Amino acid sequence: MQDMTLWLGLGGSIIVALAIYAGYLLFKVYQQHQHHKAFLKRAALQQAEQIKTRNTNIMDSVFIIADAGKQEQCDMSEVTIRLYKLMEVLQAEQHIDFASKFPAMFELYHVVKDMPRGDARNMIQKKERMKLDLERMKAEARLQNTIKLELDDILLMKS
Repeated sequence: MQDMTLWLGLGGSIIVALAIYAGYLLFKVYQQHQHHKAFLKRAALQQAEQIKTRNTNIMDSVFIIADAGKQEQCDMSEVTIRLYKLMEVLQAEQHIDFASKFPAMFELYHVVKDMPRGDARNMIQKKERMKLDLERMKAEARLQNTIKLELDDILLMKS
């Protein structure tokens, strides 16, 4: 009987020790989970701040280009290409559906997007270059007034 009590006492001690160790491990897992949640929260806040900063920089460029287009300091097709490319990379709540918000610029963008520019433009024959210029100028002339109104809308976003 005494051997049985000894074995039960020893077995109970081992079980208690293992239960304490399991409790310790569970506590460590809980702590690790809490640290991970805090890390994810900090990372999400940091990412949101980076997106906000990036969007602000992009919108500063958008306002400069829109102002230059409004003052006719560059071609409407160039303004349209630059604005489209900038606005399509805006993230989060500042994302803009360019096609629905600025349909005239979107239309002009689709007319000129595949036209060669820079050195590639100089590589094509003069006749082809003139044909493309005529197509671009017609689209610019047809859409210019509407695009200026859309540029006003963009500049109103600045306030």
